[in-house]
Amino acid sequence: MYCRYFGLQEPPFSIAPNPRYLFMSERHREALAHLLYGVGVGGGFVLLTGEVGTGKTTVSRCLLEQLPENTDVAFILNPYLDATELLATICEELGIAEKGSTAPGGSLSRKDLNERLYRFLLQNHAKGRNTVLLIDEAQHLQYEVLETIRLLTNLETNTKKLLQIIFVGQPELQAMLAKPSLRQLAQRITARFHIDPLNLVETEAYIAHRLRVAGLPANQQPFSLGIIKSIHHISGGVPRIINVLCDRMLLGTYAQGKTAVDRGTLKQAALEVMGKDPDKVEVRPLLAPLAAACALVLSIAGLTWWHWPLWPPGAEQEQLAQWQQPFSAEPAPAPVPAAAEPATPGDEAAAEPVAIPGPAEIAVIGGTGTGAAAETAAMVMAAGDSPAPVADYFYRDEERAINELLLAVGLSRQASTTPCADIGERGWRCERQTVKSWREFREINRPAVLVLRQRGLAPDYAVVVGIERSRASISSAGTARTMPLASLGENWDGEFLFIWRPPENFRRPISLGDRSATVEWLAVTFARMDGGVGVWSAEEFDSHLVERVKQFQRQNNIDADGIVGLKTLLKINDRLGIDKTLERNAQNEKG
Repeated sequence: MYCRYFGLQEPPFSIAPNPRYLFMSERHREALAHLLYGVGVGGGFVLLTGEVGTGKTTVSRCLLEQLPENTDVAFILNPYLDATELLATICEELGIAEKGSTAPGGSLSRKDLNERLYRFLLQNHAKGRNTVLLIDEAQHLQYEVLETIRLLTNLETNTKKLLQIIFVGQPELQAMLAKPSLRQLAQRITARFHIDPLNLVETEAYIAHRLRVAGLPANQQPFSLGIIKSIHHISGGVPRIINVLCDRMLLGTYAQGKTAVDRGTLKQAALEVMGKDPDKVEVRPLLAPLAAACALVLSIAGLTWWHWPLWPPGAEQEQLAQWQQPFSAEPAPAPVPAAAEPATPGDEAAAEPVAIPGPAEIAVIGGTGTGAAAETAAMVMAAGDSPAPVADYFYRDEERAINELLLAVGLSRQASTTPCADIGERGWRCERQTVKSWREFREINRPAVLVLRQRGLAPDYAVVVGIERSRASISSAGTARTMPLASLGENWDGEFLFIWRPPENFRRPISLGDRSATVEWLAVTFARMDGGVGVWSAEEFDSHLVERVKQFQRQNNIDADGIVGLKTLLKINDRLGIDKTLERNAQNEKG
C-alpha cells in the first residue's frame, strides 16, 4: 500500500523468510561459523539457541546452503512427535523406502525404522556421503524422543559417527539439556552458540539493509536515528519485532502524508504491536543481566548518566579534524543538567534581565564543578562569549523551541501552542530528519531545533540558527549566543526539526511517470533556471525532465537518481532563495 509512496519496489519489512533480505550481523556470522565447525568435526550434537525472532532459522538455513554437496539432510520442522513418528519422519526426509514388516497399526515398527536408518547411514558412508539431522524448535522435544535421538549417535563405524545432529531452539533448550537425566546427551554436544538480539548499531544497519533491498531511493530516509533508537529499545533488538514495528510505522506515515516517521506514529505503532506505550517499555528480561552489569561498572567508575555523544570530548582542533566522522557510540562525560526553560517570545519574563552568574557560580554548575555543564561554560567564557549558564541556551518544551525557530527565520511574531500546524496552513512544513555528522547537518543548511537526549531525563531542545567553523549560533529568547559544536553534540543523536517551504501539494518523492502539481512546478522552475531554453513537459515527469533533474543533482553533490525528494527540493529552494539558511544567519551575525 505504501510502497509507491516511498519509492519502494516491495514491502521491506515482511516477516516472510525471503532470502533476498538476509541480514547477517556479526553474531549471526559467528553463530554460523560455530555450526560449520561443529558439523565439520563430525558426530555428536551441535546446539544453536536464541530468543524468539532473533534469526535462528535464518542461520540454520544458511548452514544448510553451505553444507557440502555430498551431504544428505533431514530437516524436522515439527518436533511434536513421539519416538516412532520421529524415526519415520527422518526416514521420509532421507528418502528411505517404506518396505518390510509393520507394527500392528500398519506402520513400520520402531525396530524396523532403526534398522532401515542404520543401513542407509552405512551405505551413505560407503559412498563418501555425510548425513545431517536438523531439528528446529527442539525445546519441544519430549524426554523419550531425546533419548531416541541420543541413541542415534551410537550408529557409527570404528572411525566415524554416521549421523550429525543439530538442535535449534529457544533458551529453554539449554535448561532442558542441563538436567542430570540428560547428561549423556549434553556431553556429546561438540559446538554450541546462543544468538543475542541486535545491538543499536546492528538495528540501524538491519533497517537500512531491508530498505535498500526493497529499492528505497538513496535520498530518502523515513527513520531518523532517534526513532531507530526507540525501535531498538521497544523491540529489544529482536528482528521479527523490528519488522512488524517498522511496517506499521511506514503505513502510519503514509496515511498521514508525511515523508518521515515521527514520535506520534512510533507511539501508535508500539501500542498496536506491543500493547504498551514506548515511553513505558522496560528493559527486556533477556537484557536485564547485561543492564545490571553495565550499571555496576558505571557506578564503580563514578558515572551517573550515560548518553550517545556526537563527538568525543577534546579540543576544538580535534573536532575540526573529525568534522566528517559519524557520531561516536562511546559514552561521554556526565551530561548537561536540565534547567529552567527560557521564556518564549511574547512572555513578560522575557523582558526581565537575566542574572549572570559569576565565575564561582559557573564552576559549580551540575553540582560538582567537573561536569559537562561546567566544562561547557568554561569553554564559552574562554572564547569570549556571553558568560551565561549553558543550560540557559536550551528549551525544555519543544513547542517553545519551534516558536523560537519560527521567530528566528521570520515566520512568526507570536507564540503558538501548535506552531507546525499554523505554518502548515501557510504552505510551510516542519520536517524531522536525522544525520550522522555535522557535515550532513550543514548540507541540509537550515536553522533547526536539535533534540538533546539524556537517559532518564526529559529531552532539551537547542535552536541552532547558524554555524561558523566549529561553533554553533544558538537562539534563546530572541538572543543569539555561540557555543562549541563539541559541547552541543555531547547529547545529540542526530535528530532535528527544521522548517522549509515545499511545492504545493508535495506529498511524496517524484519519480518517472508521475503526474502532479509538483511535476508542473518542477517543469516551470527548471525552465526559469535555464532562461526559457529548456522545454519540459508540465504534465508528466518524463525521461527528459528526469535527465534535467539528474544534472541538477550532480551539480549539487546529490545522488543522481533522477528522483525528486527532500534533498533535491531543498537545493532547489536554495537556488530560488525561498528558505532561510544557516549560511545567511552566519553572515548576518558577522554583520
